[in-house]
Amino acid sequence: MNGSRIEELVYDYKLPPKYELFRSALREFLRTEIADSVEYYDKEEKFPEKNVKKFAEHGYFGVPVPKEFEGADLGEFGYGIAIQEIGKVCSAHGTIIGAHTGLCEVPIHLFGSDDQRKKYLPDLASGRKLGAFALTEPGAGSDAANLKTTATKNGDHFLLNGTKQFISNGDRAETILAFAANDLSLGAFGGITAFIVERSFGGVSTAKVEKKMGIRASTTAQIVFEDCPVPKENILGTFGAGFIVALTALDGGRASLSAGAVGGAEMALEMMIEWTENNKDKAEKQSVQGMIADIAIEAHAARQLSYESLEEVGVYFDKLARREKIGRQERETISRHTAMAKAYCSEVASRSIEKAIQVMGWEGYTEGFGLERGYRDSVIAEIYEGTNDIQRLVIARELLGLERNPRN
Repeated sequence: MNGSRIEELVYDYKLPPKYELFRSALREFLRTEIADSVEYYDKEEKFPEKNVKKFAEHGYFGVPVPKEFEGADLGEFGYGIAIQEIGKVCSAHGTIIGAHTGLCEVPIHLFGSDDQRKKYLPDLASGRKLGAFALTEPGAGSDAANLKTTATKNGDHFLLNGTKQFISNGDRAETILAFAANDLSLGAFGGITAFIVERSFGGVSTAKVEKKMGIRASTTAQIVFEDCPVPKENILGTFGAGFIVALTALDGGRASLSAGAVGGAEMALEMMIEWTENNKDKAEKQSVQGMIADIAIEAHAARQLSYESLEEVGVYFDKLARREKIGRQERETISRHTAMAKAYCSEVASRSIEKAIQVMGWEGYTEGFGLERGYRDSVIAEIYEGTNDIQRLVIARELLGLERNPRN
């Protein structure tokens, strides 16, 4: 059974024409240009240079960015559709594009000055340069406000010093959105600044590249800043307001990540149905029917939750890009809803893939069929961009009316 048939039976969700055309073109691109190579890159733990170039040539690095900056102008919803479709094929490729687009490129569009937008967005949206988001540190993962990387004023520059860890694209990115403490005594809201760092500035090195259980085709690196000189013109947003930049980027990242997880769940459902149709004796078993029904129910709910979150973030980001004032309540609502989408959808993906493996047995467990790789890849969605435990804290604290703790 093909994906479009499952959509008719399970999801019954009609996209607006421009998104439907975009999705159809992307699906064909992934099928003909990408899908056959993903097992190789995973097994070899090799960065997919050729595939990255293909994504760039077809304009898939700039999906949410306006056309004036060489983007596709499809907004956050179109970007979520892209990550969903890529998630059906390979989460590692989705991670490369997600770190570049959602976490580096989009914040520059939302918070950048006119000069910053003109300087950095065309190269990022076209894929001529790769981007990264450098927030996490050895002692500041979920506790993201506890940064040790410092930014010290030095004439017309700031000198960045510190270590960032688990940075997707960290060893490859030429443009890095980095966060550093400008005054630790001020705390998160006031004491952290976002900087657009070019690797060509100097003082940026790769300490190591991590070996990982999943998303092996993407690179995850530790990078070190040693007296890295960043011009004051490269402060992104307001000095001391970098934590707001980070939180906003992560809100959008969680919405698109939820879409990628939906893609993983849909992949499992499609494979499970196709396999069962080819093994008629299995189709008659109530236990198998029950698991297929469970996946269909949860995948449908996850898609609805993800799409709702993407639409909401799209409206929010449009306001930010136009420099409209955003109230605290609106920010907190977005954070709560994206936390819900990220936590639920990522866990649905893991459960769906696990059930598909149970039904398909040895074939599901064996390398080369996609589920084994998908199972290893799905785990990270519950961890990065804020662990699901942290998402639950965000949701609960806001529902209970508790003061938000920036260390969470």
